[in-house]
Amino acid sequence: MSGGRTPCGSLTRAVVGLTTAVAALAVLLTGLVTWQSAAHGAEQRERELLTRQATVLSRVPDLSPLLFNGAQVLGGPNGEEFAVLTPDGRVAGVATPALDTASRAALLAGRPVSTTGVLAGQEVLLVGRPSLRGGAVVLTEPYSVVDRNTGRIRRSTVLPLLVGMVGAALAGALLARRTARPLVAAAHVAHRLAGGERGVRASVDGPREAAEIIHALDVLDAALARSENRQRDFLLSVSHELRTPLTALQGYAEALADGLIGPARLPEVGRILADETQRLDRFLGDLLDLARLEAEDFRLDTGRTDLAALVAEAAAFWAGPGAGHGVRLRVEPAAGPVPAGPPPVVDTDAFRVRQLIDGLVRNALRVTPAGGDLVLAVRPAAGGGAHLQVRDSGPGLTDDDVRVAFDAGALYERYRATRPVGSGLGLAIAHRLSGLLGGTIGVEGHGPEGGAAFTVTLPPTAGRADRARPAP
Repeated sequence: MSGGRTPCGSLTRAVVGLTTAVAALAVLLTGLVTWQSAAHGAEQRERELLTRQATVLSRVPDLSPLLFNGAQVLGGPNGEEFAVLTPDGRVAGVATPALDTASRAALLAGRPVSTTGVLAGQEVLLVGRPSLRGGAVVLTEPYSVVDRNTGRIRRSTVLPLLVGMVGAALAGALLARRTARPLVAAAHVAHRLAGGERGVRASVDGPREAAEIIHALDVLDAALARSENRQRDFLLSVSHELRTPLTALQGYAEALADGLIGPARLPEVGRILADETQRLDRFLGDLLDLARLEAEDFRLDTGRTDLAALVAEAAAFWAGPGAGHGVRLRVEPAAGPVPAGPPPVVDTDAFRVRQLIDGLVRNALRVTPAGGDLVLAVRPAAGGGAHLQVRDSGPGLTDDDVRVAFDAGALYERYRATRPVGSGLGLAIAHRLSGLLGGTIGVEGHGPEGGAAFTVTLPPTAGRADRARPAP
């Protein structure tokens, strides 16, 4: 069962849906506010109209004749009714029943009134204004006029709100298409890369983040091309290295089977066959080591390790092969930026560290000429841990060599015709081992002895730098 997440739809649909949802929410909130404010606005407008009329009438010198004679004309189509409050408190006019005691007292005291009341069984707006000579003018209007105006305002807002929602959806669609276009292009490029195509390029047309994705895919494309070229070259060199001893073995085996080799040459042929099989065995052993280091079940058996003692042990073992090659092998005492003190002790896998040292020494011994030096050094590292060094007086490495030194087969292909070489896997194994131990490995093209200088830095406690897993 896959642990990945199931895709939940296209980005375009997601952006359109999100934009439409936001627009719908905005429209809904706007509609609610408009719906509530429409009634208040309509009522306020009618009160202002009644107030202006009442103010005009209240300034007429003789209220009663004017009001009663022109009441029908002034009432208009909205059902407005009038009443006149005299200075002595008497009220006359159709709107009289709507004027309550509190409103009457306020008007007689010279204060304006704006309230609601009941006239002929229906709710009305009531506005009163004191006159210049005492008394007041009272106007009423049915509240149904307010309701009618409120409905008209509300209906007039529906279409703009719907247009706004549609416009937001269209804007969201355009935005989604604009945003998704570079991502779709990036996905297309990624699929082509996954399908094995190389040199694929996508145009950068979109926001900065999309441009960064396209740039990352371009970098990945170049890295895949380099890696596959190196892998192809490595496989070619592997096949060549396997074919050479196999051809020799096959040739001598057929010659022996055909009786073409006399008894006098049998010891010589036997030595040749043994050398070729040993060469083949070493090569296959390196391949298996590299495969084991890449395995998920690779284990570390950690414990307190005296690195100085481990280096001395390795030096004692390699002293004999070094002398056989005419190479002086020595151990350099702790020195450098950290003062000499107690032997560096770290919590690591001693067997794997020894395997790492042996691989570097074997590589250095191969290129160091007779009469040269091979140095093993160990010293404490600042902040804990330790540095292990393997230096030689061989031909060294160029700056370009240093950049690819730990790529499987890279130096092998460069120097197979000019220097003694092994399987081409030793430095790749050393690099992998260093990482599995939680450390790092670096190389200087020309160290103190003139040749290459490899430095392994181990932490105080072993750990998997790239794929941490505790030892069982």
